[in-house]
Amino acid sequence: MGLKLTSRFRRLLQRPGSIDLGPYEKLTTAVGEAEESVQSLSDEELTEVVAEMRTTDGLDEDNLIEFLALAREAGRRAIDERAFDGQIVGALALLRGRIVEMATGEGKTLAGAFAAAGYAIGGRKVHVLAVNDYLAQRDAEWMGPIYALLGVSVAHVGQASTPEERRAAYQAEVCYAPVSEVGFDVLRDRLVGDAADRVSAEPDVALVDEADSVLIDEARVPLVLAGATRSEEIDDDVVQLVRTLRAGVDYEIDGDGRTVALTDKGTDFVEEHLGGIDLYADENLEKMTQVNVALHAEVLLRKDVDYLVRDGKVSLINNNRGRIAKLQRWPDGLQAAVEAKEAVPVSESGEVLDSITVQALIKRYPKLCGMTGTAVVVGEQLQEFYDVEVAVVPPNKPNIRVDEPDRLYLTVAQKNTALVEHIQEIHETGRPILIGTQSVEESEQLSDLLEAAEVRHVVLNAKNDAEEAGIVAEAGVPETVTVSTQMAGRGTDIRLGGRDGSKGKDKAAELGGLYVVGTGLHASRRLDDQLRGRAGRQGDPGGSLFFASLGDELVTRYSITSGLRPSPDDKGRLTDRKALGMLEHAQRVADGANAELLRTTWSYSRLTEQQRAIVLSTREKILAEDVAAEKLAETAKERYEELVDSVGEDVVKDAARRIALHHLDRRWTDHLAYLADLREGIHLRSLAGGIVHQKPIDEFNKVAIASFNTLIDDAWKDAKETFDEAEIGAEGLDEEASGVPRPTATWTYLVNDNPFGTEADRILGRLRNAIKGEELVTVEDDEPVELAEDDIPEELRDLDDDEDLPEELRGDADDDTDADADDDADKDERGKK
Repeated sequence: MGLKLTSRFRRLLQRPGSIDLGPYEKLTTAVGEAEESVQSLSDEELTEVVAEMRTTDGLDEDNLIEFLALAREAGRRAIDERAFDGQIVGALALLRGRIVEMATGEGKTLAGAFAAAGYAIGGRKVHVLAVNDYLAQRDAEWMGPIYALLGVSVAHVGQASTPEERRAAYQAEVCYAPVSEVGFDVLRDRLVGDAADRVSAEPDVALVDEADSVLIDEARVPLVLAGATRSEEIDDDVVQLVRTLRAGVDYEIDGDGRTVALTDKGTDFVEEHLGGIDLYADENLEKMTQVNVALHAEVLLRKDVDYLVRDGKVSLINNNRGRIAKLQRWPDGLQAAVEAKEAVPVSESGEVLDSITVQALIKRYPKLCGMTGTAVVVGEQLQEFYDVEVAVVPPNKPNIRVDEPDRLYLTVAQKNTALVEHIQEIHETGRPILIGTQSVEESEQLSDLLEAAEVRHVVLNAKNDAEEAGIVAEAGVPETVTVSTQMAGRGTDIRLGGRDGSKGKDKAAELGGLYVVGTGLHASRRLDDQLRGRAGRQGDPGGSLFFASLGDELVTRYSITSGLRPSPDDKGRLTDRKALGMLEHAQRVADGANAELLRTTWSYSRLTEQQRAIVLSTREKILAEDVAAEKLAETAKERYEELVDSVGEDVVKDAARRIALHHLDRRWTDHLAYLADLREGIHLRSLAGGIVHQKPIDEFNKVAIASFNTLIDDAWKDAKETFDEAEIGAEGLDEEASGVPRPTATWTYLVNDNPFGTEADRILGRLRNAIKGEELVTVEDDEPVELAEDDIPEELRDLDDDEDLPEELRGDADDDTDADADDDADKDERGKK
């Protein structure tokens, strides 16, 4: 009743999550009434009845009711799970193109399978987009018997899938795949030299699992395809020199922690130790690049947080998933710099061949729907970026989980001490505990502390991701302590008493159910809620508690503590309203910054996507038709006729096609590189300001359009020049000898699409330096700036007096920090380091 009233209130305010479930609930009642009539059917008869319902125009209401009754019966027979009414409501909402919010443990996977099968019976092809390989494979295999009984073909794609396996999987009526793999397949298909080499199918319906994670969190990071060029070595002298540089003296880290740059003093020091060179001279550009990437690798990329070293290789960690990102790497020499830092063999370098944002990938699908446990919080963003609405399905049983208030401590060390003591105390009762950490490094540090406290536990992080499902499934067993990296969004159900409930389910319930402990707050309360949602599934008892400190990254990056006068108890705990309110404010700012990053990513990619569509249209004609041969026969008539006479027209057509594709791809690759450089320059102009306030996006679009205008014509000119000199024999085009080689290898990676941070980040950075108070400052002060109203984050506008400011911005600011030291002290310090 309470949830229905909340839903009505949302509709009154026209807030996200306002979809009226009334029509779906009426249809669900009808499905229940039709259920008895299908129970007498044999398996073969059930399959035949569904086959007779197949159409190419979608299921009408009567057929939909009958189909869902059949699907519910198929679920009961195939996997011994009869769908609750809430799952039927969820399936109906999915079939109407909604993002469905269903609590953890309420059966989203089954509801999604019913919806996917319903689309398939209605003549549609469905891609069920997951967050990782494991979930895509697990759900395809788990739901497979249901699809089989309904006569619907199903397959899955993973990172290890071969091109042949991918091609076959995409032809199935329902294909489960990680969203990144679908994106990378689209990118790879855009570069094929033969139409038969493509693997992906025409997009139709996207059903997104963990929709908020995929559509919001993953969407901040573009998917990039790179091609091998050459091996890129980093001078070891540069690597060793960079290690002696000091923060705040030789280099500065931007306020958002995303960029690092040498100071004047650091530049002088580096130039002196590299033989007195001028780093900014043209002839030293390569050396300057090496210094920059080595500094970035040394200072900003952290082992066991951003990457792992395993089997003599550097492996990236996907921060959204807390897992190894297979076949992914950094661009622009950064991979080589990290490999040099860790003293492992340097792999091939590469250049960006193409990229795509998650928004652009999803917008290829005519129909979008999805499901998650936390959609309402990002409902406005889902409407803004994807034009979809949220439907909140009430749980089958009331949630009785007890969520304790966050506990805040002065320092990280005090937080960790209290955290371990609390885990010890709960563990002694036998209650199962799931601990959510935010990085591999943190999980291993906590593991060491728990070992010292003699608390037996298991660790789940990116180093043993192959075992994660088994570990998580047993997290509800009494006396079990599970330490997990980025638990939120993994999609694994945790049942009290273990996977089958046979290991002390009743005892676990008596002890209060699964107890979730967070070692720190995430950048969004939504992610905290996902972690909390692992406990209290389907009416089970459960509890949660999050620990935080003023030294946590969330606070240091997104808030300012200078106005705070903390009064901790003897264990360092803070309980005053101002201190606790600061945590909420930091999350709000982080949420706003991440939303702006997504908005920025999309705004800058719109024009690029339009230009990409033009290039792809031309490329498709070259690939599928004889456009290249016709064009070159016109512009290089004598050469064309000569080759036809000597090697035959089919060979010449193939050679012309390959040459034209190479130069079109080459020009597009160069254009993308230019746009990347342009975008950085546009942001620098924005940071510089000026009398006339420029809108960076307008300036970017103007220059990008001018650059693109001649791209296709220039590609044809290049193709003509190559065709005139190309080595074409009876066996066809010699690509290497003709100067049009294909990449020897390709790989994928994820990049930050906003290297200078968001406007809110930059403003906060200035405020941090302007209001430092008693905080330790490791970065030299920025010059004082006057901020135009448009430059100020919305939540800080119209705040005229101290009373209206967020608590952490109040108070006096004294600045007595001097980052400079004399040269002798610099040398002594470096010598010690």
